[in-house]
Amino acid sequence: MPLTDLEIAKQVDMRSIWDIAKRADIPEDAIEPYGKFKAKIDPTKIKAKKKQGKVILVTAISPTPAGEGKSTVTVGLADALTKLDKNTMIALREPSLGPVMGMKGGATGGGYAQVVPMEDINLHFTGDIHAITTANNALSAFIDNHIHRGNDLRIDPRRITWKRVLDMNDRALRQVTIGLGGPAQGVPREDGFDITVASEIMAIFCLATDLSDLKERLSRIVIGYTYDKEPVTVQDLGVEGALTLLLKEAFKPNLVQTIEGTPALIHGGPFANIAHGCNSLVATNMARNLADYVVTEAGFGSDLGAEKFMNIKARNGAFSPEAVVVVATVRALKMHGGISRDALQAENEDAVLRGLVNLAKHIETVRTFGVEPIVSVNRFITDTSAEIEAILSWCQKHNVRVAITDVWENGGEGGLALAKEVLEVVESENHFAHLYDVEESVRTKVGKIVQQVYGGKDVIFTDEAMRDLQMIEQNGWNILPICMAKTQYSFSDDPKLLGRPEAFSITIREIIPKLGAGFLVCLTGDIMTMPGLPAQPAALNMDVDVDGNAIGLI
Repeated sequence: MPLTDLEIAKQVDMRSIWDIAKRADIPEDAIEPYGKFKAKIDPTKIKAKKKQGKVILVTAISPTPAGEGKSTVTVGLADALTKLDKNTMIALREPSLGPVMGMKGGATGGGYAQVVPMEDINLHFTGDIHAITTANNALSAFIDNHIHRGNDLRIDPRRITWKRVLDMNDRALRQVTIGLGGPAQGVPREDGFDITVASEIMAIFCLATDLSDLKERLSRIVIGYTYDKEPVTVQDLGVEGALTLLLKEAFKPNLVQTIEGTPALIHGGPFANIAHGCNSLVATNMARNLADYVVTEAGFGSDLGAEKFMNIKARNGAFSPEAVVVVATVRALKMHGGISRDALQAENEDAVLRGLVNLAKHIETVRTFGVEPIVSVNRFITDTSAEIEAILSWCQKHNVRVAITDVWENGGEGGLALAKEVLEVVESENHFAHLYDVEESVRTKVGKIVQQVYGGKDVIFTDEAMRDLQMIEQNGWNILPICMAKTQYSFSDDPKLLGRPEAFSITIREIIPKLGAGFLVCLTGDIMTMPGLPAQPAALNMDVDVDGNAIGLI
């Protein structure tokens, strides 16, 4: 019986966080330890390098219940680069308790390619997400108190767009009524909860470059509209300083390590199907100033996280990825080829070949940005030689770089072939370019994403979305980048359309301006900003023993 990820993580003889910091050449006065194996790093104490580290982005094909192992490959690749004597750091997102307790599980990699201590990271870690929850809900309290105390800003309670948040999947909180119980309890109005990782404050946290930028972005948040339909901002309420104060410690990136001792910064965690799906820019920039190679990831497939990494994060950070890894598995390709999850164990080369249309589109998408992709075939023990060979032959035929990775079983050693391919691409010339210019119209920007990234035919805007668009244009917000909120399972807005659907339309049902984050969120399909728990939550398998050790955490 193979060991679980948690059992493997518990067996690791972790190095002191001081040793990891020394390995990363972090000055002592920048280190604020959280116990023996975690630390906050003060970004103001890290000197900027003239030649910053090269960014390697890890993305994937469209995710399936079979699993792709993107975080595992990210960690394994970094360990492999370290084995090749390359000065390497990892920059990852923090896991949300919603998926940890729900269906997706944690986000620390797996097997012998993990960041540790995985138990701490997957649960409360250093409290960053709790701080973001507190700041978000403090703003909600300030809004309702302002209305209760006379409402000098003339905020229309029917047009408040700011929601409370909770870092948990809880469908019962999607729509609530607050302020009941008489005048002393506030003004009754409809409200709702999002999951914390969908909060605009989370997006701001991950795109701000320093504390001053964080405060400025917080001040721009639109919380609702007046009776005259004029926008009301945090600056109008005068609480941007208080919100910044609540976030100042959380804003410092967190240092941990891989099983093999590669330094890793884990900081921030917006969802990619709702928000922009990348770790904090301040952590990425810190890693670029400390290492020669920075391995990072973006949520879900290239149509979501990678597209937003290119068009939002890289644009905001004024850098470009030097290489992009696209993770694929035999199991996931078979599902895209029409095989059900319960039939994945049986060899089916034809299904793999059919499913390769999904991989092909993700490769096209990465190349659209002027970066050459490298396919990582993340091997599972059930994969057969014929199925693996089908992928390798297809890649060779289509002039696509490819490497087999065994990092789950063999750690960095299993990622050496991938690392060598990545280094060749990194040292080659790249022609990175954004997909659109922010000055283009909202319709044009959305159209380019749908047609060039998703492979769709056209875009349909509902009447509500058209009203949103009119308001956005009236306020001059149309020059912001686009953040598509879309299902992760399909290129379309229908999660059941796997593989590579064609001639489909994307329906934009609502457009939400996020001025602090600096983008426009376009909601499609049935995407939820507060997910629900599955019928059998992962939490049912979790426990703690008499010594306080976690059980069943994945």
